[in-house]
Amino acid sequence: MKAVRFHHHGPPEVLQYEDVPEPRLRGGHAIVRVRACALNHLDLWQRRGIPRVTIPLPHIPGSDVAGEVVETSEGAVAVGTRVMLQPGISCGRCAACRQGRDQLCNSYDVLGLLSDGGYAEFVSVPVENLVPLPDHVDDMDAAAFPLTFLTAAHMLGLASVAAGDVVLVLAGGSGVGQAAIQLARLAGARVFATAALQKTEQTVRLGAERVFDHYATDFARELRAATDGHGADIVIEHVGEATWDRSVRALARGGRLVTCGATTGATVSIDLRHLFARQLTLHGSYMGAKLELLAAATHFFEGRLRPVVDRVYPLKDAAEAHRRLESREQFGKIVLSPDR
Repeated sequence: MKAVRFHHHGPPEVLQYEDVPEPRLRGGHAIVRVRACALNHLDLWQRRGIPRVTIPLPHIPGSDVAGEVVETSEGAVAVGTRVMLQPGISCGRCAACRQGRDQLCNSYDVLGLLSDGGYAEFVSVPVENLVPLPDHVDDMDAAAFPLTFLTAAHMLGLASVAAGDVVLVLAGGSGVGQAAIQLARLAGARVFATAALQKTEQTVRLGAERVFDHYATDFARELRAATDGHGADIVIEHVGEATWDRSVRALARGGRLVTCGATTGATVSIDLRHLFARQLTLHGSYMGAKLELLAAATHFFEGRLRPVVDRVYPLKDAAEAHRRLESREQFGKIVLSPDR
């Protein structure tokens, strides 16, 4: 089969489109023909090399996959069924898994992180990770949905989002950002967002009440002005160093900040007096439980949520797709297709 692999860490040029052996069927797994695979920032980090994480080389990345089942060791999902894949892989046996908190499993992995992923014509996954698709759902949309909507749903759940809450979403044009805006609106929240100036109109169309330029403005001050001094009950933060101070200052008394990423750097600080005097809560969030993905997928399948697809590239052009994601030019998700 054709696949994109990197044999060593480095810039986008290390991604090689080449012939590799097809995955073999093993117990408890299915083989899926990949029709679409969406990019995530995780793909960039692992290609560059992640400190203290040893990625088997050569490696096929890719966590967000849609396609159809071509072989299966168990009959839960029939051959020929169109599916999207739950990107989180867990043991299914430990206490966390049995409690439906599989993202806390000690052996938790993300498809394409330590295992080979979806930058290929075929991928092997546990049968538990198969999510059947309705006929009307497009493969490109299905690939763009799982990881970012799962992440955003878990973040908003940690923050106990409720109708009437003021939610500030950082980087509204990103994959997690566009998912969080839609999910927060679905919960009945007032949603504000930050974005680059050229992405403002698209972010408003997603459902943000107002959009602040996070490159040029003090969005914490602007949000307070827009909410009669209240600020944000919830901040969805995944940018890191560049926005952290303003994100914390944007919080209302009793506000909750949830962070799942650090695309601009991981070293931040906080004044503990501000934390306890204003009774703020900070949550760290990583992925989410399969049950959360299935709950969000119901809204997706019924048309209340829809991922934004920025651009679709042929699989062989994965390096160019990485360059676009690194440049932050995209709005929504970038998708690779082996069929193009």
